[in-house]
Amino acid sequence: MNVRQFTASIATALQAIYPPPEAQAIAALVAEHLLQMDALKRMTEAQQPVAPGAEAALEPLLTRLLAHEPVQYVLGTAYFADMELEVTPATLIPRPETEELVQLIKQEQASRPGLRVLDVGTGSGCLALALARLLPAAKVLAVDISAEALAVARRNGARFAPQVAFEQVDILKGLPTEIAPGSLDILVSNPPYVRESERPEMRDNVLAWEPATALFVPDADPLLFYRRLAEVGRLLLRAGGSIYLEINEALGAETAVLLTPEDFEDVRVLPDMFGKARVVRGTRR
Repeated sequence: MNVRQFTASIATALQAIYPPPEAQAIAALVAEHLLQMDALKRMTEAQQPVAPGAEAALEPLLTRLLAHEPVQYVLGTAYFADMELEVTPATLIPRPETEELVQLIKQEQASRPGLRVLDVGTGSGCLALALARLLPAAKVLAVDISAEALAVARRNGARFAPQVAFEQVDILKGLPTEIAPGSLDILVSNPPYVRESERPEMRDNVLAWEPATALFVPDADPLLFYRRLAEVGRLLLRAGGSIYLEINEALGAETAVLLTPEDFEDVRVLPDMFGKARVVRGTRR
């Protein structure tokens, strides 16, 4: 079996649970992982025979994939902002839309020297590490309530941005110990924002595998994290500092309203690449 046939066989098997374009995309990732090829090499060497052990190595991976386990967890990695990050079921899988948040912050903040940045709910560390690489003079602190997630983030940090610091914090109950009030320049967060009533809209590979505590909030108080983050921003951000929050697309206006009473101005709801409300940003008065 050559490389092209090997990849096609994976895609065919995955079409039992995924539509063809998605099955093909997952198959490419799996083939590249097993054959130790990048995408270009997989295409240019499509007629090369696969290594003898590749088919045997595929079997346990395919079993997991057909049980709806996300390919990122099966392979143990996810790509984000030119980094191949470790991910586990203790961390959310980074999404492409979140990369747009990184680019927005770079666009607005890159010219400012000596920035102090706080990433709340860091998970795999994707936001903190990407910002540390794009704003190399910045001092970045990443916090999370989960010790398991922080362990993953620290390993990613050691590989991609060793200057990033980490701290375990329940942001609903406390504050990072390393940041003095009024000293922060950027507060960024992608907190839990999916309402429990939205569970039926979620796919099996998200519901069964990604950490529920990083995804869901009660319908009775879906903005609890944003209310607290607005308060944290008021306490920690210096005048002129900025807050950037990834949001539930259905609650953009409601989220933005929370910032004004906490001394924020220039509050805006910004769309993602698909035109959906995705980010609320504001500036500390």
